[in-house]
Amino acid sequence: MAKEELRSISRNLQELQKKLSLLIDSFQNNSKVVAFMKSPVGQYLDRHPFLAFTLLVFIVMSAVPVGFFLLIVMLTSLAALLGVIILEGLVIAVGGLSLLCILCGLGFVSLIMSGMMIASYVVVSSLINYWFSPRPLTQQNTNGDFLPAMKSADFEGLYQE
Repeated sequence: MAKEELRSISRNLQELQKKLSLLIDSFQNNSKVVAFMKSPVGQYLDRHPFLAFTLLVFIVMSAVPVGFFLLIVMLTSLAALLGVIILEGLVIAVGGLSLLCILCGLGFVSLIMSGMMIASYVVVSSLINYWFSPRPLTQQNTNGDFLPAMKSADFEGLYQE
């Protein structure tokens, strides 16, 4: 039963890997992505993947504050149409400074989050490669020699009910 579950998990991981590779291929074959990757900025980000990932996290996280700022600017522009011009300059200045502070904080948070996500990715992929590796594990005995680990077939008799 454990072998069947292991095979189904392995099969599911292979299917997921195929789907992800097809998705990545569709992104890489997009004409706009190809044009961007040929630009100097795209080549720089290709050489620095951590910076590219941090930039992506920052853009995603900063969408809400920038949207709120643009909403405030539009509302104060409507107020300026009604004749409250001095208030508009004050609100836009205060909103711009608060947006600058928020974006600086989000830059720091996105740097930390991307570092944590990359570290998690490395750990999880290493664990998956370790758990599902086809090579047998080795054990070291007291003499210092390495012995091959017991195969799962050796354990079948131990857990029979």
